[in-house]
Amino acid sequence: MIDIKERVVLGDLPQTIHIKGKNVNNPVLLFLHGGPGISNRHTVMQSNDDLLDDFTIVAWDQRGTAGSYFGVKAKDLTIERLVEDAKELVEYLCTKYNKKKIFVIGGSWGSLLGTWLLHKYPENIAAFVGFGQFVNGHLNELISWQYCVDEVTKANDQKALEALKKVGPPEMGIYKGGYAGMKVQRDIMMKYGGYSKNEGKRSYMDAFVKPILKSGEYTLKEIYGYVKGYKFVLNNMWSEVGKTDFTKTCIKFNAPIFIFNGRLDMNTPAILVDDWFNMIEAPVKELHWFEDSGHNPMMDEEKKFKALLKEKLLKIAKEENL
Repeated sequence: MIDIKERVVLGDLPQTIHIKGKNVNNPVLLFLHGGPGISNRHTVMQSNDDLLDDFTIVAWDQRGTAGSYFGVKAKDLTIERLVEDAKELVEYLCTKYNKKKIFVIGGSWGSLLGTWLLHKYPENIAAFVGFGQFVNGHLNELISWQYCVDEVTKANDQKALEALKKVGPPEMGIYKGGYAGMKVQRDIMMKYGGYSKNEGKRSYMDAFVKPILKSGEYTLKEIYGYVKGYKFVLNNMWSEVGKTDFTKTCIKFNAPIFIFNGRLDMNTPAILVDDWFNMIEAPVKELHWFEDSGHNPMMDEEKKFKALLKEKLLKIAKEENL
């Protein structure tokens, strides 16, 4: 059994990863969390035992969050720097497990990071899987904000409507009040089902805070880094996220790309995915819709998601002897 939590220096900053598996010969699957600044190490490590027969899985606290908060500098919180960190981590894992290539999966912000990674550095990536797929920061927030306005209007929720009008509409992804304004929109979006149809995922407390605290995955120091880091990272990176448009920057890929997307996602609105996907040029590209899922189909339709994940990735692993 492999169960290793370690610190790896990426871009001169020690960062925390957790590796779990059953066989060092299995292909490696690296998870890229969302946010930016919202580690999912607890979820990756505790919800994916059913993947361990086939993969060695890796969770990573990205620069600025949880175990990778300490020593971070605001000037280094850029998309470019995090893409370089991811590249260095991929190379480290290839060396550690004697692999030519590994698989990468990312959701939400992790799909932005993974898409850039695949676009710039495909050499060591066997395939990338994106879900809650990011496409365009400006349109993302406008559509998500308008969804909230429409839903609260139908529900005659005047208090929520006033709050939304106070912080938006967003401009280039930025809400009035910055992080606080975005938090207002996200809370309302989750309450009205834009994140998930699941009633247990209608608030940040139930979907994020409680699972983190109950998991036992993080030390007290790492929880402190999580609490201090997530807002720090978001405040320093969100304007760059808001300006990102993959229809103008990331169209050509030299490795397979799979999009597993929730049809009901209004966090990173699903309506933006088709047009961008149709523009993509790649040796293999596939778009799979999960009709009953929101932002995270890996949780909303877990069995279907993982069955498809294994089918697609293990075929490549066999063909490339990974």
